[in-house]
Formats: sequence, structure tokens, C-alpha cells
Amino acid sequence: MTDPRPLPRRSLRTRLALFYAAGIYVAGIVVLAVVTVPLAGIQSTVPARSQAPGAITGTGEGIGPHQLLVGSAVALALLIPIALAAGWFVAGRFLRPLRAVTATAKAISAGNLHQRLDLGEPADELTELGSVLDDLFARLEASFDAQRHFVANASHELRTPLAGLRTLLEVTLADPDADAGTLRSACQEALALGAHQERLVQALLALATGEGGVARRDTLDLAHVVRGVLASRRGRATERGIDLAERLTPAVTAGDPGLIESLIANLVDNAIRHNHPGGHVEIATQTSGTRATLTVTNSGPAIPDDQIQRLVQPFQRLAPDRNGRRDGYGLGLAIVHAVARAHHAPLTISARPEGGLAVTVRFVRPPLEVPLVTDGFRHGHTAFTRPKNS
Repeated sequence: MTDPRPLPRRSLRTRLALFYAAGIYVAGIVVLAVVTVPLAGIQSTVPARSQAPGAITGTGEGIGPHQLLVGSAVALALLIPIALAAGWFVAGRFLRPLRAVTATAKAISAGNLHQRLDLGEPADELTELGSVLDDLFARLEASFDAQRHFVANASHELRTPLAGLRTLLEVTLADPDADAGTLRSACQEALALGAHQERLVQALLALATGEGGVARRDTLDLAHVVRGVLASRRGRATERGIDLAERLTPAVTAGDPGLIESLIANLVDNAIRHNHPGGHVEIATQTSGTRATLTVTNSGPAIPDDQIQRLVQPFQRLAPDRNGRRDGYGLGLAIVHAVARAHHAPLTISARPEGGLAVTVRFVRPPLEVPLVTDGFRHGHTAFTRPKNS
């Protein structure tokens, strides 16, 4: 039977101190051997009845083996505590930055995310590790802040329609004179609020799916996906008086077909939604070097350059229209940013001087040509199912 008691644990400083002490002790033995072995063969010389102090007229017997043995044993015995003390000191000096890293990491894990190591000089492997950990802590702090901000905004967005639905039902039930027409109208408004919540939940799901990464990779043509998206958006664009123009050339890439279609759909919807009557939207695909490029350009209100990065954050909307309404949920470009990052595709968003945005996504071209995903089927494999737009 095995002993259930755990073995005693020695600290890293103790192990390093023993290692350094052993090295120092071995080095002492080598030095002692190098010095004493030649001394054993040296014959001592003594003056014999001479008036001159430097005259040497006779020889003695030299250093005997017994004297060498006793001297070496005493030297080795004295070297043991010296080696242990030196090893303990050197190990402590080398482990001092590591103790600082441990203490700071414990403080940060307790919730103090803004604290950093800042090991400073000298520049060595431990300070390099500290710099890497400082960068990691900074990203974790930004991630936690973004998560708290996202949860707060999502709670607010979901609470508003729920509160409206509850108020509608309470007012309707409290009306003693409510007839069938009133109840039907209340049910229609409740259905509209429910549809609003459903679209918001779908957008949140699309955002979470994009941030979760790519689950599958198929080879597809961006031009083909764009044509399918535009076919379902032309009616909405016509109602708003917006012209949809396309310049589509083959642009083959590899990625998750559902996520890429969600990216394109959100770009087109965003360009139609944040536009003005009589405006235009232009979608282009092309191949440039090792990249398959998608560009969506639209007219619309002028956007300051310093507000561009804010638009890719969740729940960030453009200014309300003349009626004070805010169309959309502020998740369109956030979904685009998440999907592009999952595919390692650089995303460029720039404000046009005449108003509107120009958005470019550069996907990586696949190294090998394989069958493309088409509408519904691919040779030998079932293709993706188009999700509802987020």
C-alpha cells in the first residue's frame, strides 16, 4: 500500500541553494586538489650553521601525507557552511524578481487588475517575463471592463422592451371597459415588442458566435455570398430610396460560411439603415495578391474620425434621426469586427469626407483550390444553412 501522506515540499530557493552549494563545494575540492598535490612533492630547505641568513646548506623532509590529509579535511569542513551560505544568498538574489511576480499576481487575482509588475532593471529573462505578464494583465483588465460594459448595456437593452410589455399588459388589464378591439390592439403591440426582443437576442447570439471563433472552414466565393445577401435586401433599399450598386469579381477565401454571410449581411444592413433618402450603397469584391477583399461604401451622415473606433464597440449607435429615433441595436459593426477578427481578416473603417463610411475586410485566400460552397450544396458535402440576419 502507498503512503497517503504527501512528501515534504522543498521551496525553489532551498533547491537552488543546495545546487549552488554543491557547485561551490565541488569547485573548492578541485582547487584544493590542484594546490595540495604539487605541495606534496616539494622538499623544504633549512639553513645549517650558517651566518648568512640566505645561505641554504641542507634539506629537510617536506610536507608529509598526514599533514596534507588533516589540512584538507579541515578546509573541506569549513567549506560546507560557506558553500551553503553562499548558495542561499545567490538563490535569494536570483529569485527576488520571481517573488515580486508572485506577490503582484496574487494581488491582481484578488481583483486589483490595474496593478502592474514593473520589474525594471536589469534586463534579463525574469524582467522579460514580467513585461509579458504586464501586457497580459492589461489585456485582461480591458477584457473584463468590456465584459462589464457589455453586460450592463445588454441588460438595459433587454429591460426596456420588457418594461414596455409589462406596462402595456397592466394598463390593458386594468381597463374595465376594454373590448375585443382594445385587447387585439394590445396583443399586436405585445407581439411587436416580442419581435424586438427576439431580434435583439439574435443579434447578441450572432455577436457571441463571432467572438467564439471559427468552428469550420469551407472555401467560398465572396461574390457569390454577396449576391445572395443583396437579393434579400433590394426591397428594403427600394422602400428607402437607396440605390444598391455592385462590382463583384471572384474573390475566393476560406472560413465559416455562416459567419461570413452574417458579416456581409450586417455591413449591407448597416449601410442601408444609416443612410439618407436618395443615397447609395456600393459593394465590391476582388482578389488582390493573397487577399480576397470585400468593400462596402455608403453615403450618409458625416462621422468624425475620432468616433470610428467607438462604432465597433457593442451598443454604440450613430446620432438619432430628426424624429429622435435610434434605428438598430448598435451591434452591426461589433458583429463585423468580431467575425473579421475570428478569421484573422484585417478590418478597415474610414469616414468619407462627403458623409457615410467605407468598410474594407481583407480575407486570406486559401492555399489550395477545393470545391466551393454554393447555394445549398457542395460536391459530396452539405453546405451551410443561412442564418437570420443579426
